[in-house]
Amino acid sequence: MNQVLVVDDEAAMRAALEANFRRQGWRVTTASGTSEALARFRQAPVPLVITDMRMPDGDGLRVMQGVRALVPETAVIFLTAFGNVPEAVNAMREGACDYLVKPICFEQLKDAAARVLGPRAGKEAVKGDPEFIGSSPATARVIARARQVARTDADILLEAESGTGKELLARLIHRSSPRRPRPFVAVNCAGFPDTLLESELFGHVRGAFTGALASKAGKFELADGGTLLLDEIGEMPLSLQPKLLRVLQEREIDRLGDTRPLRVNVRVIATTNRSLRTQVAEGKFRADLFFRLNVIPLSLPPLRERREDIPELVEYFAHKYRPALPAPSVQFTPEVLQKLQEYDWPGNVRELENWVRRAMVLSTGAVPAPELLPEAASGKTEDPPAGIEAGKSLRELERTLLEKTLAATGGNRTRTAGMLGVSLRTVRNKIREYGLPPRRTP
Repeated sequence: MNQVLVVDDEAAMRAALEANFRRQGWRVTTASGTSEALARFRQAPVPLVITDMRMPDGDGLRVMQGVRALVPETAVIFLTAFGNVPEAVNAMREGACDYLVKPICFEQLKDAAARVLGPRAGKEAVKGDPEFIGSSPATARVIARARQVARTDADILLEAESGTGKELLARLIHRSSPRRPRPFVAVNCAGFPDTLLESELFGHVRGAFTGALASKAGKFELADGGTLLLDEIGEMPLSLQPKLLRVLQEREIDRLGDTRPLRVNVRVIATTNRSLRTQVAEGKFRADLFFRLNVIPLSLPPLRERREDIPELVEYFAHKYRPALPAPSVQFTPEVLQKLQEYDWPGNVRELENWVRRAMVLSTGAVPAPELLPEAASGKTEDPPAGIEAGKSLRELERTLLEKTLAATGGNRTRTAGMLGVSLRTVRNKIREYGLPPRRTP
């Protein structure tokens, strides 16, 4: 079970965060100030501390220094109502895992918590690298290459299918590099509207635009001295790409509304689940930015090309979810593992993790029932979906699939993106490309 210590002098904030985390199945401890937080941590250390920055008896930095003195690998996320840029940068330089400005969205906080705890989960009892599980020849080659390039400061372009573990590999590169003591900051380029991504990356000063009530440090500034992960770089709008190109070339940023450039020392790792060369050819990505990012190209093979990793991954995920189960857990026998290795896992490691969790929850016997096995592994076959017929072009099939998924979700683009495993921006672009009717529901 995930555990967190929430530190805030505002009782309402403590209560709200505690209630939200408990609904997610977390074990929560709270403290109203710095001294109480350190006392509670000494009694029962936890892997994650979420602390307010400013409190009557001290600040969040004192909390972080205290818990790190006891357990150095403790993850710390700061919350503040002030959004002070130097304060944010200092916190990241001191080793904070993330820094969020109040009022916060709990989904954003939950995602940040999951991200910083992911590499730590179950690492004491699992074989292999704690951030990247697997010992197949294909995985061993990837890890060896990653550690080799980690010694340089060159930017990296990592191309791989969704669900393969691109962010985990990026974190491995950072932790194997001389930049390890400095921040690792990740930003999902597909997770922000076009109008907000620029501010998220480069920051802004107070009054730069309507609603900019305080200055905010961008991800480049927070990652100064460390590594910045630009996840799904192929989703970055064309209008923003020239500014990113200039930052990569000059290593300085222009915060929105500021008149002075700011120097940054950042190593960039960009990831994509599609071919950027193809996007360049289609006019959807700038060629000069592609070549600037593609200093060191890396690829991560899909799970179907490293099936030998599946038993280790199953063991890892079973260990991760077993403590949350009320009864003795299902066992994954050699026969079950063999079946799993026969399946192609189009969703890669993410799909395997979801399957392991589902099997552990739904199994009533000692081993997963046959009906819980993936379709291909269980020997079942299905008729091809309606509209899939020989001779149709990929473009026609793509349009048909998009139309049917939109119909199934009542036109909800967010749910459609989730079902198809693509970003919301991709769904919007495809709707425009194929001239489909506007959405009927939000």
